[in-house]
Amino acid sequence: MRYLISGGGTGGHIFPAISIANALKELDPEAEILFVGALGRMEMERVPQAGYKIVGLPVRGFNRSKPWKNVSVLVDLAKSIRQVKKIIREFRPDVGVGVGGYASGAAMWAAAQMGIPILLQEQNGFAGVTNKILKDKASKICVAYEGMEKFFPADKIILTGNPVRQNLTEGRRNNAEGGPKNLLIIGGSLGARTINEAMTAALPEIAKSKLHVVWQTGKTYYAQCKAAWEAAGSPANIECLDFLSDMPDRYAQADLVISRAGASSISELCLLGKPAILVPSPNVAEDHQTHNAMALVNKEAAVLVRDAEAADKLVSTALDLIWDDKRLETLHTNILKLAQADSAKRIAEEVIRLAKH
Repeated sequence: MRYLISGGGTGGHIFPAISIANALKELDPEAEILFVGALGRMEMERVPQAGYKIVGLPVRGFNRSKPWKNVSVLVDLAKSIRQVKKIIREFRPDVGVGVGGYASGAAMWAAAQMGIPILLQEQNGFAGVTNKILKDKASKICVAYEGMEKFFPADKIILTGNPVRQNLTEGRRNNAEGGPKNLLIIGGSLGARTINEAMTAALPEIAKSKLHVVWQTGKTYYAQCKAAWEAAGSPANIECLDFLSDMPDRYAQADLVISRAGASSISELCLLGKPAILVPSPNVAEDHQTHNAMALVNKEAAVLVRDAEAADKLVSTALDLIWDDKRLETLHTNILKLAQADSAKRIAEEVIRLAKH
């Protein structure tokens, strides 16, 4: 069987795509897999690192604020669709899998036009533009949240959850009983400005607390956060790091997590049953992180602090919550109920089913 997988632009799209590819290989070791991405985007580096072949398209996003600049975008889109059709004729895939992002739009559109069944994977609680455009062409649409009938035809929807990092549940909790409580702050690989600013302002207060804090600043903000940490006397109970290579262990040790509300992060928190304060990023299309967060908040499975209120409320909310064992237990119980296990495998099984039809 041959599978064409497309999507990218952000880790939130690339990670599920690679997880689905890995699951396909596990179920069908003879499978041939080809990725299609957008030139110059993150997937062109990450996919080969994961051991898969990728072809790049010149496709780009539309400029919503300067519509007159979209002529060249349309030219590149037409070029990309022609290129994908050539790739499809040569590779002859049995199924196309689209996970969202610019490349996915061009690749899945071309595949559907050429009579290849396509499966879409939607990570967010508010459907992305690409997947909404492709919904009528798709045979199946795998989603992570309930209530997606408002975006997609109900008979095509399968609730699978989002694929998460394969080794995530292998973390070891090694802080001693009666030891300090652990607060984990993650802002994504690039970092989250408002979360970092709130932390920086509260460093003296946190330094005096009996907490152990792991503060992942992201690469963009590391230098200024590290300088602020040093200016506060390099408090020993706060680890200031740009990147966490040992995520499973860090998650395992955390009593409370402060995080953005990206689809992958939320899926991980659900799977691990971690009490969390979510600070949705305001810089994403259709404010989908707030939709993701509210799906949990409405079930008393997480706490929301809006980005605009983070400076005033974030740290005080965290300091109150981390000592409230009863509330932490409620959040843990409720978020665990929302976990979808084996998502990548379930999606891969649907893909193989389509290929055999």
